Amino acid sequence: MDATILQRRAQQVLYDIKWKKFLRRAWLLRYIPFVEFAFASGSMATGNISQTSDFDVLIGARDGRIFTARFFAALAFGMFGWRRSRLDHHEAAADKVCLNHFVTQRAYCLKPPYSDAWRAMYRNLVPVFGAPEAVNAFWEANSGWMGERSKYAEDARHIGDRANVVGRGLSAVLAGASGNMLERALRFFQMKKIERSMRAVLQEFRPRIIVSDIELEFHPDQRKFEVV
Repeated sequence: MDATILQRRAQQVLYDIKWKKFLRRAWLLRYIPFVEFAFASGSMATGNISQTSDFDVLIGARDGRIFTARFFAALAFGMFGWRRSRLDHHEAAADKVCLNHFVTQRAYCLKPPYSDAWRAMYRNLVPVFGAPEAVNAFWEANSGWMGERSKYAEDARHIGDRANVVGRGLSAVLAGASGNMLERALRFFQMKKIERSMRAVLQEFRPRIIVSDIELEFHPDQRKFEVV
């Protein structure tokens, strides 16, 4: 049999294995408050995977609660040892969930520059959680630079369109004044941590870092996207 065909089959098998592992971990998204949707990004979207690939996730958070959503996401995946840290590389990063991009509705339209690699990746994002309306709103907001793509369609990899009772309960409890106080506190501590890590991050390859109240993006090294 042709070596190229064997290689493609092996790559597809690895891709399927990776997706099964990812979905066995993605169920945690339903427990996290203020998550409107979540996409599988990076190599899980493009299929350009290897044994050491991690699981990049783009999360849509409710306006005014981006730091709260990020905190609970990091807490949940960290408790199970499934979260990729900044120090994890190669084998240590394999099959870890990389929470590297959060957006609110005001930041659905992503900022330039838009390389061919970025267009390919974002056109192939796979919605794993969230209401179809939110998923379609994100795609529509980016259609100007990304190009039109079809609306959300049912996919076996989509684990649900709303949070479970825990996620809904946390969102309800933290929706008012107490939630505002928590968001401000979490913003303060997370910003301090981000500031401390920026010096090392800026030494990486073409870092793409956005830190604001409406978007948090941490792509310190874009080499992995150059081959998409």
